This record gives sequence, structure tokens and C-alpha cells, in this order.
Amino acid sequence: MRNPSILSGTSPKTAAATLLKTRAPAIASAARSAGRAPNGGAALFDACQIGVVLRAVLFVEAVVAIATLFVAPTPADWLTLAATVTGGALPATLLWLVLACALKKVLGRLPRPAQYAVGSLLGSLSALYGCGLLRLTGVLASAPWIASVLAGGLFAAVVMVTLVLRARGRTPAATTARLEELQARIRPHFLFNTLNSAIALVRDEPAKAEAMLEDLSELFRQALAEPRESVTLADEIALAERYLAIEQVRFGNRLRIRWDLDAAASGARLPPLLLQPLVENAVKHGVEPSPDGAKLRIRTERRGSMVVIEVINSLPPLRWADQPLPRGHGIALDNVRDRLRLLHDMQAQFSAGLDQQNYRVRIAIPAEAD
Repeated sequence: MRNPSILSGTSPKTAAATLLKTRAPAIASAARSAGRAPNGGAALFDACQIGVVLRAVLFVEAVVAIATLFVAPTPADWLTLAATVTGGALPATLLWLVLACALKKVLGRLPRPAQYAVGSLLGSLSALYGCGLLRLTGVLASAPWIASVLAGGLFAAVVMVTLVLRARGRTPAATTARLEELQARIRPHFLFNTLNSAIALVRDEPAKAEAMLEDLSELFRQALAEPRESVTLADEIALAERYLAIEQVRFGNRLRIRWDLDAAASGARLPPLLLQPLVENAVKHGVEPSPDGAKLRIRTERRGSMVVIEVINSLPPLRWADQPLPRGHGIALDNVRDRLRLLHDMQAQFSAGLDQQNYRVRIAIPAEAD
């Protein structure tokens, strides 16, 4: 609750300290929870992801291509044999992926050994389907049912293990991205500038000072909250609004913000604290170095099954004319790109660069399913 009366009759430093003290429990609680990992079961892999489908198909096709080399005497015979085996292996692989995708939630409730067992069983059933196709079309004179069952279960197990090992290999990258993201969010210069601005406002505009500290408290609460895989775009927009409300007090008319938000895009999933560093970069490299300030535009739009997010800021004439940007800009953008790849894999699109006298960051991600 915003209560200007708690600021009356006190010195600016005392009032600011009082405000921070009243919000300390929430920040401390968030900080304690930051080290706890979320509980609950999870699927070994997400067969609904395009990247998983592509890797599984390529893996099986590579195995088919190599295996048929052992029995084909000539390149022409190899092509014929590989195409024949693919006629059964590819439909079987796709069926396995469809079943794994459809049963994703069910598999996620099972312990890991059971997930491996069910996945291998589905692989065996899918292999029977592929073998049956070849037998029904007359490609095979006699169907090797037992060999198909064993091969399908083995391939499914190998694919699952490969995808799990790949996910574990990405864990250090996810941890690094999380640490860099936290460090980027709690920048000392931003904290000090905000506190100094609040202290300056305490005596003349106490309500505005308290609102400013409330926004700062919410930013810290989000930065130190329990790690989550994703949040909605609406959550990220709300957090960016709090950050820009603080910067608006600091820069006044020098910061000119335009919001073009599509309500249909609000359900898209993003890594937490992804949008805030983009608007922070826009303020740092667009507003701060320019005596006249800069324009900042945040735009979201749903286009079919995808959501497009753009953060555009004007640049000082010397900055855009010289082309290169400070090193810090690139580090933040690399972090955003890495975290998007960890969440959405091949479905995420990211681009950043100069556009006439502006700097434009564009993100395209899958829209939340209706």
C-alpha cells in the first residue's frame, strides 16, 4: 500500500531507509527461494518440439544409410536398399514421435525408468507398424517381426538416451545463462541511480518516491525469485513497465515510450527476465548518451502460430553513424539469444541490428496453444 504519510517529518535518507526496510522481508524471502529448484516430475524429452523431431529422423536415417552399406554391393543397390528400408523406418519413427508427443503429460508423471520402458515399448510397436507397411506393399516377401520389435525398441532407447544426454550437456549453458542474467539484472549503477532519485523525491514528492521504490522492490523480487523455465509475455511486459516507470522518473521527457501491444500475443512463453534487459539496453545506449533523449518502442504481434516481439530505440547521431555498439550491448544480446534457444530450440528466431537511425531487436517465438 502506498502511504505518503510515512515519509512526512523525516529526512530524505531516513525516509528512503524506512521504505526499503518495509520491503526487505519480501526481497529476502525471494532471495532465499532463489536457490531452490522446482519439484515435480518431467518428461525425459519433448517429442512435440521441431528440433527433437528433426534430430530423431536424421539419426534414424543416418543409421539406415550406414547399415545398408554393409549389404549393398554397388552404389545403385545401396540407394535402392536404403530407400526400401526408409519406407518402413521413417513412418515408424514418425509414429513413435507422434505417440511420444501425445503421451507427453502421461509420461511426465512416471519415474524415469518407467519412461524409458514405455518409450522402448512404443518404439517396438512403431517398428511393427513399419514392418507391416513393407509387408503389405509387397516390398518384403516375409516380415521379420521379431527383428523389427527388437530393433524398434533399441532405436527408441538409443534416441531417448541421446536426447537426455544432450539436455544434460545444455545444463551448464543454462546455468551460465541464468547467472549472467542475474548479474545483468542487479547492476549497481541502476540501483544507486534509482535510490538517489528516490531520495531526491522524498521531501517534495513522497508518493512518487514510494512508487519508485515499490517498482524497484518488484524488480528485485523477480530477479531473485525461484528459477522457472518460462513465464508469459504478459508477465514480461508488466515487469518492463515497472522498469521503464523508474527510468521515466529519472529521464523525464528525454525518454519517450510507445507501446504497441497485441493482446492475442500475451500468452506466449519466454524465459523469465528476457524482455527487461532489452529495454534496459535501449535506455542505456539510446537515452543516456543523448542530451535530447531517445524514442523507445515495444511492439508485440501474433502472426498465426508465432508471436513477434520488437524492441526499437533511436540512437544518437554519432552512435548510429559510427556503426559499432559498446561491448555490453552484445553480451546482453548473446545472453537473450542463448536463453531463447534453451527454451524454444529451433522454433525461436532472434535478430538484432541497426535499422536506419534505430537499433531493432526482433524475436519470434511460438504462440501459446489455444
